[in-house]
Amino acid sequence: MKKQFLSTLLAFSLAGAVNAEVVVGVTVSSTGPAAAIGIQSHNAIKLWPDTLGGEAARYIVLDDATDVSKAVRNVRKLTSEDGIDLLVGPNITAGALAILDVLVETKTPMISLVGSGSVVQPVNEGGREWAYKMSQNDNLMAQALVEDMQKRGFKTIGYIGYADAYGDSWWREFSAAADGKLEIVARETYQRTDSSTMGQVLKLLSAKPDAILIAGAGTPTVLPQKTLKERGYEGQIYQTHGIATPEFLQVGGAAVEGTLFPTGPSVVARTLPDEHPAKQKALDFAETYEASYGEDTATQFSSDAWGAWVLADSAVARTLAEGLKPGTTAFREALRQQLEQTKDLIVPTGVLNVTPQDHQGFDARAVVMGQVKDGQFVYAE
Repeated sequence: MKKQFLSTLLAFSLAGAVNAEVVVGVTVSSTGPAAAIGIQSHNAIKLWPDTLGGEAARYIVLDDATDVSKAVRNVRKLTSEDGIDLLVGPNITAGALAILDVLVETKTPMISLVGSGSVVQPVNEGGREWAYKMSQNDNLMAQALVEDMQKRGFKTIGYIGYADAYGDSWWREFSAAADGKLEIVARETYQRTDSSTMGQVLKLLSAKPDAILIAGAGTPTVLPQKTLKERGYEGQIYQTHGIATPEFLQVGGAAVEGTLFPTGPSVVARTLPDEHPAKQKALDFAETYEASYGEDTATQFSSDAWGAWVLADSAVARTLAEGLKPGTTAFREALRQQLEQTKDLIVPTGVLNVTPQDHQGFDARAVVMGQVKDGQFVYAE
C-alpha cells in the first residue's frame, strides 16, 4: 500500500512539473565555423523574457559546434530527455534539414534561424510541416540583389559561394532571380574553412564581371573579398545578409568598405526611413541588445533570435487560450498550428504573416539594401 501511495504521489508530482512551464530547447553554433552567427543568436536568447504567452518559461541552450551530427544529437536530447515544447535553431541549413525527421518523430515544432528556404519549402514534404523559420528566405534577398544590380546598371555578374547547403541554396535562388535580367559570367565555390581562394578569384577576374556576389555567411566571406581587392578588382562587390556581424567589419577592415548587401531592417535601424513599418521595433530591440553588449552590436542574427521569442510568445498565448498544458503532445500539435496562424506580427526584421502554405511569412517589407560605410552598416539609398 505504501509503495502504491508513493507511486501515485510521484505520478502527480511529475504531472505538475510537466505543466508548470513552457520548455524551449535551443541549439545554436556558439563554436565552430558559424560561431560568429551563433554567438549573436545566443546573446539575444540570454535576453529573452522569462515568460511565454504569460506562462513561466525555461530555456535550455546547447552548442552544436557548427556540426550537423551534434545538432541532431542535441535535438534528440532536448526532445527525449528534456521534454521541450518548442525548438529554436539551429543556425546552419544542413543542421536544420538533418533534424526534420526528429521533429516528425517527436511532434515538436521548430523555429529555425537559418536563411535557406529549403528548410520550410515545400511545406508538406519531409517533415517541414513542423518547421518554421525567422530569417528571410533567400529568394527575397536574391530578388532584392538583382533589383539593386539592375538599378545600378550592372549587366554581367560573377558569383562565388560556399560549397555547402547554404551556398547551393543561394546559387539556386540567385540564378533564378537573375534569369533573363543579368548574365552570370562565372561561378566559383569554396569551403568555409579554406585558407585561400586565389584560384577561384583569378577565374572570376578573367571573366571581367561588372559586379561580383559572394554568397556566404559570417567571417569566412571576407577571404574572397580581400583576395579580389588584393588582385585589383574595382567593380562592385555584393554579399548576402549573412555578413551582418561586427566580426565581419573587424576582420574585413578596409577591404569590405563599400560592400552592398540585402538585409533585414534591424541591421540598419537607425538609418531606416521613418515610414518603415518595422523601424520602431528594430530600434527598440537595438536599444535592449546594445544596453548589454555595446554600441552597434545588434545584428541580423541577434534580431532573428529575438524575433523567434516574439513569434513564440504570440503562438504560445493562443495555444494556452485553448486550455492546453505544456509538456504534452496535444500542446505541441496545437502550437504548430498556431504558429501558422500568425497575422501582422511586427518583429525587428519585418512583418510576419505565416500561413499553412508559407512557414516563413515575410514579404518585401522585410528586406532593405545595406552598405558598409565608414566601417558601419547603414541603409543604402
